[in-house]
Amino acid sequence: MKYELPNLNYAQDALAPHISATTLEFHHGKHHLAYVTNLNKLIAGSYLEGSPLETIIKESGGPIFNNAAQVWNHTFYFESLSPKGGGEPGGKLAEAICQEFGSFASFKEKFSTAAVSIFGSGWAWLVKNEDNKLGIVQTSNAENPIRSNLTPLLTCDVWEHAYYLDYQNRRADYVDHFFALVDWAKVEQRFLA
Repeated sequence: MKYELPNLNYAQDALAPHISATTLEFHHGKHHLAYVTNLNKLIAGSYLEGSPLETIIKESGGPIFNNAAQVWNHTFYFESLSPKGGGEPGGKLAEAICQEFGSFASFKEKFSTAAVSIFGSGWAWLVKNEDNKLGIVQTSNAENPIRSNLTPLLTCDVWEHAYYLDYQNRRADYVDHFFALVDWAKVEQRFLA
């Protein structure tokens, strides 16, 4: 079984003006595709061939881990976005955010700070632990919270290829616009799973 580049759930220009079609063309169509292609080459004929991405992420290191995690991270990121996203979450997720962070505004500020302050390339994550408590974590490069037994709920990609064509060095502007696209229904679905 070969991994394939997942299709986007929206048209390439659907996230504009927050994320341009040009950025999606490069980010999804070139960077994400390269991770898929590299992973397939690296695991061909190995005991990991045909394994779920989560297994590869937990059991590998080096280039195999980097490419598997980046396939997983990018798929998760793109699935977290919607042209009809934004606003605030509702239901049980909203309750959990208020319980853990005091308010949605406080959560958004803490998450944004985590995303903007990552040195170099990486990811900011909203996660839940085994006790269903929420947290915000930063990971560098391809790192993924599932290696720490955390359940990812939302991520913001702060590798420069995610935003540089649209925002240049203004990472904070990109993160602010990211919140206009978050599919909170999808995030709550992950929280309740």
